[in-house]
Amino acid sequence: MTHDQSQFDRRTVLRTTAGLSLAGIAGCLTGSDSSNETTSTNGDSDDQGILRQVAVEGTTLVVRLGSESAVEQLNLIQPNGELFGTREVATGVQQVPFEIGTAYDPGDYRVLAVHGDETVAETRLEIRPQLEIVDVGLFRNNPDKPWDEIYGESETNRTRNSEVYVEVRNLGTGPEAILSLRFSGDVPNPIEKPRNRGLHDAEEIITPPGESRDLYSSSLPFSEQFGDDGMGCSVEKSTGEFTVFVGTGVSDRELWQEFDIEYSGSDTVSDCDIMINRA
Repeated sequence: MTHDQSQFDRRTVLRTTAGLSLAGIAGCLTGSDSSNETTSTNGDSDDQGILRQVAVEGTTLVVRLGSESAVEQLNLIQPNGELFGTREVATGVQQVPFEIGTAYDPGDYRVLAVHGDETVAETRLEIRPQLEIVDVGLFRNNPDKPWDEIYGESETNRTRNSEVYVEVRNLGTGPEAILSLRFSGDVPNPIEKPRNRGLHDAEEIITPPGESRDLYSSSLPFSEQFGDDGMGCSVEKSTGEFTVFVGTGVSDRELWQEFDIEYSGSDTVSDCDIMINRA
């Protein structure tokens, strides 16, 4: 089970960035070529069929209008009742985007279709991320991952065996921004405050709704050398537990998940087997 606790508050900065992005977006949304695009569909369409569909696709809220809709403007209202953005609708346009990025406040949003001075249709959509820590993987157990692409080429497996990724999945209806990654407990090299907040070569990693991401660690928690507080491969078999922490921007929380770990007995680290399972 993935848990959470309050940790970060970058929404003010992110909201400023999103405001600048919104100012430059208008007109019709063209379809994405990405095969990984996931849509969260709104089931509360209006009776007149003016707002045919409201959906989150990636980091964009897309409003699809009926073919005979007479709409001059769309307003997106935030959960607190304030205006998030407005779009003028040109004649014949049937898809209108609102770029929400990762600057939005989670909750229930309203889309208002306006013609003249009258609101002709209204619908609602909950936009909320739900991140889950799925798995932890090491090079020795997952050699087909793009380790060279992420960390650069390595001459020996000694360095490779220190590298690790964490798989996360967004089960919610809105995109999430991942800001940090850290490990504690029975790993060889637990670091409370890793450099770059623990993410390798990234300030943030955006995870759209319905998609998964691999987070690569900058702290190398499974390095071969470990101190008094760490646990790793040795002559005797050993078992323990460690915890993965993932900090988020939209939810403004630090999620955590515990894992069981077993180190097989070995004279050399390269011959040691490491088994990891969710606790």
